[in-house]
Amino acid sequence: MESVRKGLRSKAITKDTYERLECAECKERLKTRNDPDEVGSVRFCPECGREWKQVG
Repeated sequence: MESVRKGLRSKAITKDTYERLECAECKERLKTRNDPDEVGSVRFCPECGREWKQVG
């Protein structure tokens, strides 16, 4: 799993006109999953299941 920043640089993630993150492959807005035992959160695409780690 790579970070959101790396996903943006590799163009696997794009931003829409309102700066929301979306999957470049299926154009779905990314959802967030928070794990209380870990630092940061996981952003994932509900359509294709790809995941990116977001710290901060």
